[in-house]
Amino acid sequence: MRVEVVAVGTELLLGQILNTNAAWLGAELAAAGMDAEYQSVVGDNVERIALVFRGALARSDAVVACGGLGPTQDDCTREAVAAMLNIPLKRDEAVLDVIRSRFQRAGRPMPESNARQADVPEGARVIPQTMGTAPGLCIPVGEKALYLLPGPPAELHDMWERAVAPELRQRAAARGETASISSRVLRTWGLSESALAERLADRFRALEEAGGNPSIAFLASGIEGIKVRITAKGATEGEALSLLEAEEARVRELLGPAVFGVDGETIAEVVGRLLVERGFRLGVAESLTGGMVASYLVNVPGASAWFTGGVVAYDARVKRDLLGVPDGPVVSEDAALAMAAGACRLLGSEVGLGLTGVAGPDAGEGNPPGTVYVAAWGPLHEGQESGEGGDARLLHLPGGRQQVRELATISALDLLRRRLDSQVASRRR
Repeated sequence: MRVEVVAVGTELLLGQILNTNAAWLGAELAAAGMDAEYQSVVGDNVERIALVFRGALARSDAVVACGGLGPTQDDCTREAVAAMLNIPLKRDEAVLDVIRSRFQRAGRPMPESNARQADVPEGARVIPQTMGTAPGLCIPVGEKALYLLPGPPAELHDMWERAVAPELRQRAAARGETASISSRVLRTWGLSESALAERLADRFRALEEAGGNPSIAFLASGIEGIKVRITAKGATEGEALSLLEAEEARVRELLGPAVFGVDGETIAEVVGRLLVERGFRLGVAESLTGGMVASYLVNVPGASAWFTGGVVAYDARVKRDLLGVPDGPVVSEDAALAMAAGACRLLGSEVGLGLTGVAGPDAGEGNPPGTVYVAAWGPLHEGQESGEGGDARLLHLPGGRQQVRELATISALDLLRRRLDSQVASRRR
C-alpha cells in the first residue's frame, strides 16, 4: 500500500524549522510495511496545497498531511481540501465545544480565531484531539483517503498511533497487502561513498534485476563515515528479517573491515567492547585533537572499565619530557608511536593511542594543514598476547581546523578498532 506524506508550512520551506514530522512519519510507515515513495513540502497557500494534494492522491493510496490546521489566517489546509474537492466547510459545534472547554479548563477566554479549527470539510470524519485544539480529519476521496494531522509533534504522534496507523493497517489488510519491513544500517569508515558504490555495484544490479527486495542505500553521517542501509520487505516480520540478515552477510563480505558497527553504534562503543573482550585498557596521548579523543571515549557509559585516561601534550617540550618523544620532528611517525607508548607507560594501560599533526590553518614543521600521524601501541598483532609493538598511519585530512581534528579522532579510533577486531576474530577461530 502506497502512502504519501505532505508537510504543510512556509516555515519548512524557509528552513526556519526542521521537517521532523515527515522523517518520523517515514519511519513509522516503513515499520508498518507501507510503501512511502514520495514526500512533499508546500507553503501556506490554498492553491498550492490543493495542487500538491491532487498529485499525491493520483500517485498513492492514502495521503498523510501534517500542519496548517491552526487558528491563524495562514493555516489553510482545511480550505485547500475544500477547494480541491469543491465541497463546503461546515462548522462542527461538537468540535467547537471541545475547543471552548480546553480554554475554560486553562482559565482563559477562547479567541474567536480558534473557532476556525472546528470547520470541517463536508463528508470528513473528525479525529478527536487529546492534547491541543486542532482536531485531525479523515477525508474519503473515492477509495482513497486523505488524513490531515496537526503540526505539533506530540499531537501528530498521538493521532497517528491512536487512529491513523490502525486504520491504514486495516485498509492494507482489506486489499490483501499486509507486509513487514525491516531495515539495518551498517556503519563504515575508511571508504568514500563512491568507493562503497563501486564495491557494491554488482550487488546493486543483482537486487534491481530481482525486483529490488532487499534494497541498499547510502546515507552520509558526518563525522562517523558513510552508512549503508539495507531494507527488506516480507509477508511477515520473520520473512523480512530472514531476507535482511542474508543480505547483511553479503554486504559485510563485500565491504570487509570497513564496517565497524550497526545502527546507532559509535566507533567509540565498538572500541570499548573490543577492549573488554581482549581484557585490555586504553590510554591516549593527544596533540592536535586537544582532548577530543578522550572526550569522545568518555561519552560511552561504563568507559571507566576500559579507559584509563588521557594526556594532552600540545607543546613539544611536554611530548619529549613527559611522553618520551625522541629528538627530531614532533609531527612524525616516530613521535606518534612514542606518544602511544608513553600513554601506556604513564597511564598504566596495555594499549595506547598517539595523535600528532597540523590542524591548520598554518603549516607546521613544513607540513601542510591536515597532515596527521596516528599510532596504536601494545599487543596488537594476531597471536600476540603480550609484549609491545606499534602501528602508525600518515593521514592527509581535508577541511578546516575543526574538521581535521574530528577526522583525526575517528581515524585513530578506527586504526585501533581494526587491530583489536583482527585479534578478537583470531581468538574466536
